Amino acid sequence: MAAQNQLPDNGCVGVFQQKAVPPGARLAGWAWLVQSLGARAPVRRPSAVSDQHVKASRREVGAWTIYDKRYWPGDGFGDHLSFALRHENLDLLVLKRVFDAVPQDTVAAFVRSAPTGTPNRRAWFLYEFLTGRTLDIDDTPAVGFTDLLDSRIYFTTAPIPSRRHKVRDNLLGNRDFCPIIRKTEMLTDFGARALGAKANEIIGRTGANVVARAASFLLLADSRASFEIEGEKPPRNRIERWGRAVLQAGKNRLTLNEIVRLHTVLIEDTRFTRAGLRPDGVFLGERDYDGDPLPEFIGARPDDLQTLVQGMIAANERMRDGGIDTVLQAAATAFGFVYIHPFQDGNGRLHRCLIHHVLAERKFTPPGMVFPVSPVMLDRIDTYRDTLRAHSGPLMDYIEWRPTPARNVEVINDTADLYRYFDCTEAAEFLYGCVERAIDKDLPREIDFLRRNDEAMRRVMNTVEMPDRIAENLIRYIRLNENRLGRKRREGEFAQLTDAEVASIEAIVQEAFDDFTEG
Repeated sequence: MAAQNQLPDNGCVGVFQQKAVPPGARLAGWAWLVQSLGARAPVRRPSAVSDQHVKASRREVGAWTIYDKRYWPGDGFGDHLSFALRHENLDLLVLKRVFDAVPQDTVAAFVRSAPTGTPNRRAWFLYEFLTGRTLDIDDTPAVGFTDLLDSRIYFTTAPIPSRRHKVRDNLLGNRDFCPIIRKTEMLTDFGARALGAKANEIIGRTGANVVARAASFLLLADSRASFEIEGEKPPRNRIERWGRAVLQAGKNRLTLNEIVRLHTVLIEDTRFTRAGLRPDGVFLGERDYDGDPLPEFIGARPDDLQTLVQGMIAANERMRDGGIDTVLQAAATAFGFVYIHPFQDGNGRLHRCLIHHVLAERKFTPPGMVFPVSPVMLDRIDTYRDTLRAHSGPLMDYIEWRPTPARNVEVINDTADLYRYFDCTEAAEFLYGCVERAIDKDLPREIDFLRRNDEAMRRVMNTVEMPDRIAENLIRYIRLNENRLGRKRREGEFAQLTDAEVASIEAIVQEAFDDFTEG
């Protein structure tokens, strides 16, 4: 048994995945397992154990987490698997690739070495969960159940007991699609703020007319920004058509057919872009002088799309039914979708539409309202792109591809795991920050603007009788020109106003919008 648990000691290396190993330290945990087994997976933050005793038992050194000498686990597979499960963030992609690379007997030997031990039972469950293979081991004898994920460290869903392993499966997903979200201080604080309740409270104390107009403005702003993020400025009718589709978010159950329906709304002209799941590769990036791809990101293989998207939908339902925080559910589903990239075009806009779907379905968003999440993302576009690249960038080293005659990409290795398992923590923090700003600033500001504008309209039309449209334009022109009516407008369409009337209207606008915070 001991021999089966032993693997070559590759802990003493100078460079690991293009990162220099800190002097006097050896690889441990996920990094040791990947290095020893030749597993093809990125270790986002590798660990190493120092050969000396240091003041702090654990410290961050650049891209590394360094542990004190006394943490050295040993020289075997089971030693480093236990170390990883105890001390490192759970990485299902790394674990799946490790399990694919290690002999099955080695895993079985580790489980048998302590069949009632918590790390052993967790590893046993995860092996059978991730690989679909069954170890030749009898069911766990009488022992108390243990949670698969520590709810103090991870966000978890309603547990499903596995009697074979005596483990409660509280993951966010399933074998085909399973994100991980860690309980960071930022996400815990966001959750405690009850932003959904705050939004409903803001709407509840606002008049129905103002709410309806605010909803209309915010929907248009979100739709326009969603196109602008993709570098597009389509005609207003296309923006409005997509806005109507977004407004339906949450009204229909999320299924593959519903996602495809939304895609057909977005892609009206199908002469050059296929509606529905793509039959070929997709990439984001540039092209060389010959027109061949220079990809920064490559989506999942066409043959994997059906399983991945159905897995994403099933995970979304599990998170919804299991009571996971609404914004976290939206992040896991929407960012998982955009990483899969199942369509030839429109993936980004549908990714943001899925955010609205989850928020509306869970009634986080007030009925008929769309939070302006896309405008906030557009305002934070660099952070948004960095968040996407932080996940997708490290995966490119594990995707083998070749250019096609059509100047597209064809993936030639098995990459499904790269899209199934991911840490969604950073994306969840980004999305929650966008939702917070939309609720704390953008929604109240829009309502405040409409109230001020209504008051200015009432007073202007009491001063000079004119149609609503002309009064609206007059107020806007004055606001845009620092509370003064510009000379060209004064001498043109508003030439019939007297100087006294203009001065009075300018004072009304200035007073109505005094101290108003512009967006």
